[in-house]
Amino acid sequence: MKNYRVNDLLDYRNNSLFLSITCGEKWLQRDIKTPEVNRLGLSLAGHLKHFPGDQVQLYGTAEHSFLEKTAPQKRKVLFEAIFKRFSKTLPCVVVTGNIKPFRELLESTGKHSIPVLKTTLKTSKFHKMAVTALEEYYAPMVKMHGVLVEVYGLGVLITGESGIGKSECALELIKRGHMFVADDVVTVKLRPGNVLIGSGEKIISHHIEVRGIGIIDIKSIFGTGAILDATKIELVIKLEEWNSVKEYDRLGIDDKTTDIIFTKVPEVALPVKPGRNLAVLIEIAALNQRLKQKGHYSAKILNEKLIEEMTSGKQGL
Repeated sequence: MKNYRVNDLLDYRNNSLFLSITCGEKWLQRDIKTPEVNRLGLSLAGHLKHFPGDQVQLYGTAEHSFLEKTAPQKRKVLFEAIFKRFSKTLPCVVVTGNIKPFRELLESTGKHSIPVLKTTLKTSKFHKMAVTALEEYYAPMVKMHGVLVEVYGLGVLITGESGIGKSECALELIKRGHMFVADDVVTVKLRPGNVLIGSGEKIISHHIEVRGIGIIDIKSIFGTGAILDATKIELVIKLEEWNSVKEYDRLGIDDKTTDIIFTKVPEVALPVKPGRNLAVLIEIAALNQRLKQKGHYSAKILNEKLIEEMTSGKQGL
């Protein structure tokens, strides 16, 4: 995987970080190798022992106010101490809150080929959004074969052997008003809090392949209201050929899971057989999973009632 670069931060979600270039446009190819973001803070007072020189550096109101009381020559020395020492690793400096940076900062960064960006966002807001952007890119990732849809607000990954009917099933779900995310190759990233986010490949996004028909543009046929760029994966539906010998779960008391990037995700195996409406079954599985998330386990409740009824019946004999 290629490293994230400063110009990628500029372009993040159509510049949702409200960044612009103050100086150093020719150095925007510098790598950002870590998802962490640092405030210059105490480093401007000469404390560099544990300075993270490979992180994006923020220069905000607190830093600017501190340096206002410092003589220009002293500011030059402080900036040089940082940018000369970390000139090879420091990706960029971001000036927050529309502050006009001191000339000494621009001279020092320019001398050491470090780009300076500015944003209208306040430091705390930008810090949070920038970390999110970098974590999205550097999060643990795996590519999976399947179809990703959102059913009743629940992200459902449909898996199974090629030709089992995953795409056809997804089409029926889209026709029934649910959302399409990705077909064939699903990129899954692990976000903080053990949250799995699934998305499609950019080059084939919003397209689905159906054997006998070909490639279908979901956005063009069903409209923008039928597509999503990404969704949280909360349920896996595994389609498999019907096997008359195999014992299938008929009660649903025991919850089954599958591992995706060291994270357990609820999994339901649906045997494929002529006459079964898989789209409806997936809808029910999604609704049932939402109930489970709220602590309502239909099968367990019924089982407890049956046991209670049987126990009370024996006592009455």
